[in-house]
Amino acid sequence: MWIAIIAIVVIIALFLIVTYNSLVQLRQKVKNAWSQIEVQLQRRFDLIPNLTECVKGYMAHEKDVLEKVTELRSSWANAKSIDEKVDLDNKLQNTLKTIMAVSENYPDLKANENFISLQNSLSEIEDKVSYARQFFNDAVTMYNTKIAVFPNNIVASLFGFKEENLFNVDNAEARNAVKVDFNK
Repeated sequence: MWIAIIAIVVIIALFLIVTYNSLVQLRQKVKNAWSQIEVQLQRRFDLIPNLTECVKGYMAHEKDVLEKVTELRSSWANAKSIDEKVDLDNKLQNTLKTIMAVSENYPDLKANENFISLQNSLSEIEDKVSYARQFFNDAVTMYNTKIAVFPNNIVASLFGFKEENLFNVDNAEARNAVKVDFNK
């Protein structure tokens, strides 16, 4: 009788330990995935001053667009939450689209080697941001599923594991990747 009780207690303890550890591992994977997004978004924001300087001379009358980019870059540094950073990323994508659209009016700018190099760097970063978002959403989905299924949901609630938000784009225009094409 006592052996059966001890065996049941050991099995329950092992279940709790294994489940807790797997939830911690998945939570860490979510944090890592978000860090990868932040790295790529920071690279994009670091590219902005170079892009801005490159186009400034050509786009003197587009001052408001360039100021908006600078403002967004400053806001990024002060953003604390994931939701704030997602919102700033969406706004930056729209602003970059405006810069690229306006640059179409400046053939000399489109032919500038520095601008072409920056455009290529931006394209590479956009690909990496897209991949990082996908990886983050995959990690969040795995984590959220793990804490929602029975009996893991009992362990998750006992130890305070909370559902994470997916990286969502709030508006239809921001859902499109920044596309830079100077070959038109």
